[in-house]
Amino acid sequence: MNLEQYQADVLREFRRLKKHSDAAMAQVTDEDFLKALDENSNSIALIVKHISGNMHSRWQNFLTTDGEAPDRHRDQEFILDPSDSKNSLLERWEQSWRYLFDTISSLQPHDFTATVFIRKEPHSVVQAINRALVHCAGHVGQIIFLAKHLAGERWQTLTIPRGKSEEFHATGKPYLQDD
Repeated sequence: MNLEQYQADVLREFRRLKKHSDAAMAQVTDEDFLKALDENSNSIALIVKHISGNMHSRWQNFLTTDGEAPDRHRDQEFILDPSDSKNSLLERWEQSWRYLFDTISSLQPHDFTATVFIRKEPHSVVQAINRALVHCAGHVGQIIFLAKHLAGERWQTLTIPRGKSEEFHATGKPYLQDD
């Protein structure tokens, strides 16, 4: 796989994660978006706040500054402020995804030879992107799990519905197609 193929593939995977998380979050009420299952759990809102803070820190100046930006306050990402609403957090979410997509899309072949730092730890550009992809995928899984639980009977599956695998294979029609 060459760098162009890698770049296209990783963008496709990030877009898929965003699409699935957006579709899951659309199925919960504003109240449920803010609800934690218990005092030791994060709500969807806190996961969104954390991922947004992480992406903002990592992608705003990806090649030139440590991915742990000095203006990031990670611990605050796990506390809901009175101003944190579903709408305000989703605005941050969208902006952070734009940083990620714009940055990865703009990378040139020579950029992949750079070393970037995350918490003062050196990473190749590919390592840093893969680290972000795995981190994001884990949290998207949490969002989907919580949304499915909170939506209950209203839940609309994001992939192949239970008992529909044979129908899927017969039609070959993908669920949540890439744009």
